[in-house]
This record gives sequence, C-alpha cells and structure tokens, in this order.
Amino acid sequence: MSDSLSNGRRFRVLNVMDDYNRESLINEAFFSIPGVKLVQKLKELIFSRPKPKRIRTDNGPEFVSKVFIEFCSKNDIELQYIQPGKPSQNAYIERLNRTFREDVLDAYLFGSLPEVNAISYEWQIDYNSNHPYKSLNGLSPWLYLNKSLIT
Repeated sequence: MSDSLSNGRRFRVLNVMDDYNRESLINEAFFSIPGVKLVQKLKELIFSRPKPKRIRTDNGPEFVSKVFIEFCSKNDIELQYIQPGKPSQNAYIERLNRTFREDVLDAYLFGSLPEVNAISYEWQIDYNSNHPYKSLNGLSPWLYLNKSLIT
C-alpha cells in the first residue's frame, strides 16, 4: 500500500497476514521496500513464529526481487503469485488492506513514519483482538487461534 506524509513525501506500507486465522502480522511503513528489507522483516517474523509453507502475493517489485525469491527457495517456502490485475485471488489481504486504509491511512494526517508505525501497531493489536470474522465463527483472529490451540 502507499500513502504520503503531510509534507507530501510518499511512503509504502508492508501488510502481512496469516490466512489461517486472518491475523495481521506486519503493518509497517517505509519510504521504500526493497527485497532486502522485505526479507529482513520476514526473518524477524519467522524468528517468533513458525515458518510459512507458502506465501501468496501480487507481482510487486519487492516480491519478484531476486533476494526475496532466493530467500523463499532456501527456506522451502512456496511462492504463489496472483495473476496481474486479479486482486480477488488474494482476497484476505485485500480485505485487510481495505480495512487498514479506512481505519488508518484515510483517518489520519501523518507527520512522520514513526507516527504512521505507532498508529499502525495500535490498529494491529485492536484488529487482531476485536475484529470478528464470520468465517472464524464470529471470533477475532487471536480468539480463533487460541480456541484452535485448545481444541
């Protein structure tokens, strides 16, 4: 996703979610997201949770970069690219992106990246704690995950 600060400087937001429980895993803003930064954020994520079996994404430059493709290959992570112009093939993240755009990017005028990231983090906690999904039996991502771990 992209937006701009109040001074006009553009920034991009990396949103990552877990399709299993619709959990928002990363919502972080950067002035650019080269493949190296993407891989760094994924390594940080994998440090604290299981490595994904596959990653479904669009064909953005960071996702087709050599460093990202090599990282996935070395870590036995299957890459699933959606067809260009077919965002419905990645509907879960598109819904998350829409909600993030409405609740965060369109709701605030940002002066700095730290401000974007602070508000994004607060939103992420609220989203994972309180955003119910019909497909998760009306539970939020974290409640659904906790219930599935107990069962």
